[in-house]
Amino acid sequence: MRAHHDMGGEPAGSVELTEHDYSLWEKRTDALLMLLSDQKRQLLRVDQLRRAIEQLGPDAYDRMSYYERWIASITQNMLERGVFTAEELGRKMAAVEAGLASERKAGS
Repeated sequence: MRAHHDMGGEPAGSVELTEHDYSLWEKRTDALLMLLSDQKRQLLRVDQLRRAIEQLGPDAYDRMSYYERWIASITQNMLERGVFTAEELGRKMAAVEAGLASERKAGS
């Protein structure tokens, strides 16, 4: 039985062959993956990245972009390895959001 992410052999429409400019967060996600998987750190292997992507539910998988799936997988793998806790991640995300809100307010 096929999982929701397995589209091999299924009609998928045309493939966009043009390059696009990557956003800053996409470039940072790629750099983060390279750092986590390098020989020095070895915190993430491609099979671990793929496993967590394939474990996304159908709704999340279909809603997320390519790099959103990557960052979700990186996060899940780092949580599983104990690199950081969910509480630490939540606190950092709240701090970043507060900083962004301050910047928006100051720019108004």
